[in-house]
Amino acid sequence: QVQLLESGGGWVRSGGSLRLSCSASGRTFSSYNMDLGWFRQAPGKEREFVGAIASSGLSTSYADSVKGRFTVSRNNANNTVYLQMNSLKPEDTAVYYCSADLSLRSVPSPRRSDYEFWGQGTQVTVSS
Repeated sequence: QVQLLESGGGWVRSGGSLRLSCSASGRTFSSYNMDLGWFRQAPGKEREFVGAIASSGLSTSYADSVKGRFTVSRNNANNTVYLQMNSLKPEDTAVYYCSADLSLRSVPSPRRSDYEFWGQGTQVTVSS
């Protein structure tokens, strides 16, 4: 079992930045293969992929809508994954979730169904 807890959400003006964190407990990052993903869900919309990072930290993938603005990173020593969000837009407003995929893959998956464990989510609101 993996427990995930997000933090760092809040309100920001368009063009601003936020950094989300997600801490894990139960299984340590370094003990198991664990790709970590970020997804988001806006009101009335499906949960969508934002970005992900491989267990090694050497491979990342991003949704086209956030490429060049968002960066996923991880610190295996303290079991934390981060989502740095720059140049935020009102359309980035959503609840953001971190997730863990314990399967061994060549690149992190963008598919929601591949992630077995999920956090409770943290709200990000971007005003125009």
